Amino acid sequence: MLVIRFSAMGDVAMTVPVIKALIDQHPEVSVSYVSRPEFAAFFSDIPRLTYFPVDVNQQYKGFKGLIKLMNDLKKQGKYDALADLHDNLRTKVLRTLFKLSGLTCRSVDKGRSEKKLLTRFPDKVLRPLKLTTERYADVFRKLGFAIVLDHKLVKKPIIVNDILNKIAGEKTKPWIGIAPFAKHKGKIYPLDKTEEIIAYFNKKDVQLFLFGGSLLEEEICKQWELKYQKATSIIHKLTMEQELLLIRQLDVMMSMDSAAMHLASLEGVPVVSVWGATHYYAGFLGYGQSEENIIADDIECRPCSVYGNKPCFRKDYACLNNIDPAMVINGLNKFLL
Repeated sequence: MLVIRFSAMGDVAMTVPVIKALIDQHPEVSVSYVSRPEFAAFFSDIPRLTYFPVDVNQQYKGFKGLIKLMNDLKKQGKYDALADLHDNLRTKVLRTLFKLSGLTCRSVDKGRSEKKLLTRFPDKVLRPLKLTTERYADVFRKLGFAIVLDHKLVKKPIIVNDILNKIAGEKTKPWIGIAPFAKHKGKIYPLDKTEEIIAYFNKKDVQLFLFGGSLLEEEICKQWELKYQKATSIIHKLTMEQELLLIRQLDVMMSMDSAAMHLASLEGVPVVSVWGATHYYAGFLGYGQSEENIIADDIECRPCSVYGNKPCFRKDYACLNNIDPAMVINGLNKFLL
């Protein structure tokens, strides 16, 4: 089985439990998974899976690059089917090239028309849509492989790592992850309110770990690390493999509707998730995560977008600003008793 999903990080992470279910439930299947190099760690413990890292912005750029990618993939072996879990322009071209060569191909149905009804205002149709993980599973079902997803968190065994221990230390108290960032403003809880949460737990017998990715996020977390004794920024200090090992030791993660929620799900860690312009009804709640741990305001205009990338028509991001930090604190405290 040739499986393709290039990005984004959270979306690639959501394919992992589906691929595991496919391989566990169908011993005759092996998978070649095609995605970006930085996501390889998500698939490291899956048997009968070969990870094919691709740089679609350089090595395989443009139409000629996709032809080269197809030829390079063909050199890896013979495929019986292709599952396109992305369905963007690149994968549509690649899918078509393989289809012309005689390969059976199926692609994900993203439910775009349903999501338009969910996000329009006024007259939105506010109802739960199919989970994204089930949409991914449907691709394999269309190829003839029955898959049952249990949607349960599975805690992974702790692995001792010297580099990780040097940064995080030995765990002698509850560990909380704080992942306050997201790609789009409509999904980011106001940072001053996040700091109130950090300040509250700084007075408790816990250890806080701050997650992020960009240079700006690194600088913000450095400032919090200097200001709050219990806070440790891990941004750009660990590899992805080491970051996942740290996440699996957390008691709970606070995250936006972002990749951090899905990384925690991979490691079997519960997430208190904060939602603003987006809504879990769109199907992007972390795999196995409970709706009871969602923190959100029920303002009538949300969700206004699927990805949080549209400017707030109210101009005030009330969906986020209406959330009291005490709500998040109470949600996190449930996992520390």
